[in-house]
Amino acid sequence: MIIYHNPRCSKSRQALQLLKENGEEPDVIEYLKNPLNQTELADLIKKLKISTHEILRNNEDEYSELGLSSETSEEDILTAIAINPILLERPIIVKGRKALIARPPELLEDLL
Repeated sequence: MIIYHNPRCSKSRQALQLLKENGEEPDVIEYLKNPLNQTELADLIKKLKISTHEILRNNEDEYSELGLSSETSEEDILTAIAINPILLERPIIVKGRKALIARPPELLEDLL
């Protein structure tokens, strides 16, 4: 199990705690320190089974500064996230071929 984690995010901390309370010891990837590349992001989106735009945090300043929108191409979104990992929605939990965005953290119960 993997958690793409931002320790400054309360939802991410809650998700990590919930995993540990359920006996999981996930690999913790602090994606702000270790950003994903475009290929890794595309693979993650496939596991999440969502659109590329749904993985974006559109309330971040970088979203508007970069002129991102629902019309932005998949490739441009992947590039933007790879360069500005703060744009990646969090926390993301991966278990095998399945993944989910644990917002709210209680959604984790589907993977546990």
